[in-house]
Amino acid sequence: MLKDPFQRLNLDREVLTVSQLNGRARLLLEDVFAQVWVEGEISNLSKPASGHVYFTLKDKSAQVRCALFRQNALRVRQALRDGLAVKVRGRVSLFEGRGDYQLILDNVEPAGDGSLRLAFEALKDKLSAEGLFDASGKRALPAHPQRIGIVSSPTGAVVRDIISVFRRRAPHVALTLVPTPVQGREATAQIVRALELADRGSFDALILARGGGSLEDLWCFNEELVARAVAACETPIVCAVGHETDVSIADFVADVRAPTPSAAAELLAPSSADVRQRLDGLRQRLLLRMRDRLHREASRLEGLTRRLRHPGERLQQQAQRIDDLEQRLLRGIDRRLGAGQERLARIDTRLAGQHPGRNLNLLRQRLDHLSSRLPRAMQDTLKGHRQHLQGLAQTLNVVSPLATLSRGYSILLDERGQAIRHAGQTQPGQRLRARLGEGELDVRVEDNHQTPVTLSLLD
Repeated sequence: MLKDPFQRLNLDREVLTVSQLNGRARLLLEDVFAQVWVEGEISNLSKPASGHVYFTLKDKSAQVRCALFRQNALRVRQALRDGLAVKVRGRVSLFEGRGDYQLILDNVEPAGDGSLRLAFEALKDKLSAEGLFDASGKRALPAHPQRIGIVSSPTGAVVRDIISVFRRRAPHVALTLVPTPVQGREATAQIVRALELADRGSFDALILARGGGSLEDLWCFNEELVARAVAACETPIVCAVGHETDVSIADFVADVRAPTPSAAAELLAPSSADVRQRLDGLRQRLLLRMRDRLHREASRLEGLTRRLRHPGERLQQQAQRIDDLEQRLLRGIDRRLGAGQERLARIDTRLAGQHPGRNLNLLRQRLDHLSSRLPRAMQDTLKGHRQHLQGLAQTLNVVSPLATLSRGYSILLDERGQAIRHAGQTQPGQRLRARLGEGELDVRVEDNHQTPVTLSLLD
């Protein structure tokens, strides 16, 4: 840092404007704090549409504004949120417009175990979305296991605790240790190989166990390879990693999670006293069921004995039944014969009614009746036609032109035989023919008076 930065900026006597002051302050800050790392907690996070990110970085007693521009924000993998502890890298600058002191960032990383916690949550969400945590895929633990495989470190106290629980509660169970490191960079691959080996060992159940530690110490049980190896096991598996408050990804994938390795052993090692008590209960239930069964079978035998009869008695009953069936058969035959005779009589009656001779007699009588009605009908019809014809002749005579002529009228016809209807159809000297009621007259037109002439109908 410069011992006398103001001397470099020539600020001995110069009077500056606010803009000049802010500009030179910005140059000074960017020159002195060109690259710094700062750790704190995010608050007042803002993500405008421009893609830039703005937030306040604070600790217990102070805060500073931060700006993460779009091109650098795209490189930040984890999701930023209020309350997240981060380490940021950037240069100290000053926003000249408001005179605000701020950090211009180019990188943001989770602080402390924040990166591990983010990776834990990301893998947890991924495997949960794939269904590896679903309860429907969990296998039930065996009620009375005989062989148990333990996947753990051979040097820790975990194995001794598990052996102690089985020795106390179920000494008959055979325990097999599948040794593997449970901490460090190489532990992940070796835990996966140990799980694969144990799954092929024909065990009734497996225990994946480790003692307590920090998140970094337990991290191999949060690796995706270990989680998928646990999910791929065909053998039911109990996961007991860390203390009761420690939770790993392997716990979610395993069939059962135990808070401690000793609790995992207790889940698979039922107490001998409990087993003995349960056996006694089963023995009592078996005796009660046997007694009930014997009582039911004795009652059934007694009932069968009462139902058992002498063969002669059964033959007599069968003979009586045969006689009864014979009587029923005879009565049935009589009923069928009587019904057949009644039906035959009805058919004979109907057949007699449909005899051809009877039908011919009826048709002959009808023909004689119609023959007698025919002459009368013909006479009545002719008489009606004659009367109708006379009526038509009288009507025709009334409207006939000949009847008009017979009353003294005549019709004038020209040489073409057309009737003369008015005087304008004739010429003086024209020859016409007058048709009378009886005979005809030839006449000649002397004059065709065009003026109207009034005729008296009384003359």
